[in-house]
Order: sequence, then structure tokens, then C-alpha cells
Amino acid sequence: MRVHDATGGLRAVLFDMDGLLIDSERLWLEVEYETVEWLGGVWSEEHQRNLVGGSLDVAVAYMLELTGADVPPAEVGRRLLGTMTERLALGVPLMPGAKELLTEVNAAGIPAALVSSSHRGLIEAALGSIGGDHFATTVAGDEVTRTKPHPEPYLTAAGRLGVDPRHCVVLEDSPNGVAAAQAAGAHVVAVPHVLPVEPAPGRTVVASLTEVDVPLLRSLAGKTL
Repeated sequence: MRVHDATGGLRAVLFDMDGLLIDSERLWLEVEYETVEWLGGVWSEEHQRNLVGGSLDVAVAYMLELTGADVPPAEVGRRLLGTMTERLALGVPLMPGAKELLTEVNAAGIPAALVSSSHRGLIEAALGSIGGDHFATTVAGDEVTRTKPHPEPYLTAAGRLGVDPRHCVVLEDSPNGVAAAQAAGAHVVAVPHVLPVEPAPGRTVVASLTEVDVPLLRSLAGKTL
């Protein structure tokens, strides 16, 4: 009861990672380009757009179909993960407003979770830049059976926090992530990055996290979806 009283209708805030909290899409583009070049193909930003918010398995299958390379998918996946983990460990810039919002949510006593399609190793590497102490729990793409756009990642995070997804607000940047959050029953604040996200019932679209604060999140958690 104390938690409910402290946060009103807002029981938790669930954050995506890539493109939402950290400016990692440019790193992904570099790593994808290098990997596809190794496979004998050519990569572009248009190819990247087809993968935003998706899983590693989908990315690997897409690259192998694109290039026709006779390379085991597991080897491609290891190369992608290994190179990206090295880049993230060197440090990655936070998106505008990310640090301030995380600090404000924590100061308000509202539990926060990080919910990403990235594998656990990538999350751990990125937490050095984001700050792992901001989150009560983190959910990685290789810890769920079905990744975004399926709601399982967000349902898993809400379950770990012991809250109803309907009393959570999710912050996302991609259509896949938005779809996952809305399917879980949460209200969504979309901050489009690589791909556009249109306003719709159950979602609020903003240009930057600098436009988001705790009063806004509280007001959205009280809305009927």
C-alpha cells in the first residue's frame, strides 16, 4: 500500500534501451556494415531500418539471406554480439534527457526496469554508461521465449516488479517496441529515433525524452486504454 500511495496510479516505468536511452543505433550500423562486408555483401541504413527493435536471430537470418553466404548462423551471431559488446564497453552517449528522467523517476521512488531485445552481455556492457543502479530489474532478449513485438518482455518485467502492466508506462523508440508494450496493456510514450511512430490511442509521441517528466508519466498511468 505504501508503494501505491507514493506513486499514485503509476506503479513502474519500463524503459527500452537502444535508441531510447543510449545512442547506439549508429554503433549497430557500423557493426552490421562490418559483419555484412565480412559475409561478402553490402549494407545500408535502409537495411538497418528493417531490423530496428528486432531480435538477433532475425538480424542474422536477414544478413544471410541478403548475402547468400554459407556461414553458420551461430557464427554470425557471435561476431555481431562480440563486436557490439566491445563497442558498448568503450562507452556510448546517452540520448538527450535520459539521465535526467532516470534520476527523476528514481527520486520519486518509482520502480524502473530496463527491457531490451539486446542480449544480456550487451545490456551489461551498456549499463556502464547508463547506470545499473537506476533499475530494479533488467530483461534481456535472450531471457524470454518471444521478443518484441510480442508482449512477453514487458509482461516479464512487470511480473518481476510485482505490478500490473496497466499501471506501468513504457518508453520506446521503435514500432516493434511500441507494439510489445501496448499488447502488454501498458501506456506508451514513444520517442521515435530511426523509424517513425504515429500517435494513436494508448500512446503519446514526443520528440525527445527532454519532454518527459514524472508528472506526465503519472497522468498517463491514470488513463483508461
